[in-house]
Amino acid sequence: QVQLVESGGGLVQAGESLRLSCAASGLTFSRRAMGWFRQAPGKEREFVATIYSSGGITDYRDSVKGRFTMSRDNAENTVYLQMNSLKPEDTAVYYCAAGKAFQRGTTRPDDYVYWGQGTQVTVSS
Repeated sequence: QVQLVESGGGLVQAGESLRLSCAASGLTFSRRAMGWFRQAPGKEREFVATIYSSGGITDYRDSVKGRFTMSRDNAENTVYLQMNSLKPEDTAVYYCAAGKAFQRGTTRPDDYVYWGQGTQVTVSS
């Protein structure tokens, strides 16, 4: 049974930092690109970041470039999202997602086959 479990969300003030974690089990983690997505109330789920299976390639949505960093530890089956200089517009539920084996990281939610339950990030002004 595949499980993706996010943690690390919370309530912070603008300018502060959070580090999200996503622990994966039941899948060939090291062969899969991983992604972070987010969904704010009343909005569609949107791409935040992706990392290729080896960890050597990452991609980010423009609004988080320079503030967010995605990384992975294939020995621990875990991905991370370090979020610095948080803004109120970053407020959303953040989801971790796993792609198909050997597929490159993409920005499209439909390309990801497994999803976590999400963790709430709230940034106050």
